[in-house]
Formats: sequence, structure tokens, C-alpha cells
Amino acid sequence: KGGKNRRRGKNEGEEKRELIFKEDGQEYAQVIRMLGNGRLEAMCFDGSKRLCHIRGKMRKKVWVAAGDIILVGLRDYQDAKADVILKYNPDEARNLKAYKEIPDTAKINEGAINDEDEGEEE
Repeated sequence: KGGKNRRRGKNEGEEKRELIFKEDGQEYAQVIRMLGNGRLEAMCFDGSKRLCHIRGKMRKKVWVAAGDIILVGLRDYQDAKADVILKYNPDEARNLKAYKEIPDTAKINEGAINDEDEGEEE
């Protein structure tokens, strides 16, 4: 019980894994900001901003931060919401860019993206 040793040997998924491309009903997105409660706001590369929900399998294991490239599953009954299926690490995101899967305008470098604010809040 207790101790920090229980976290030792995690991050097994960091090694080489096959690059997963989007299927129909899925979209690439970049995290704008974290909202807490397993939710985040993401800008999908099809041009719309969506409220995304981190799936239970990822919640405590895969840490998603602002600026990350993620794969979201779109909901056919709610267009404004989506579910985070997968998080790409920076190498995979660069590969996606090389394969022209995501546009070159996407900034992969760590940290939040500074979108030109359309003057919504504040």
C-alpha cells in the first residue's frame, strides 16, 4: 500500500506503436484547453470547435494536455460533442503531418495554441 513505487514501470505504451489513422466518424483535433472532469475543448481539423470527453480507458492512464493532437470519435446525434479515442505523441503527430493527414498549420510543439480570439468570452 501507498508509496510512489506503484507508479514505477508505467508508460508501457510509449514504445513503438503502429500509427493509427482516422476512420469515418472520426476526426483529428488539437486540444485548446482542459475543462476538468474528464472533458476538454478541442479544435477539430474540419474547422469546428467541439467539447470532447476523455474515454474511461484513457482517463487516469493517458495524460492529455493543451496543445496535444488527439483522435476524436464524432457523435452522429450531437455534432458539438465528441469522444477522445487516442492521444498522439509528438513524433506520431509529426508523421501525421508528413502524411498530409493533418494540415501544416497545426502546431505540434508542446503547450497551448494561441488562436486568434474571435472575441467570445471576457
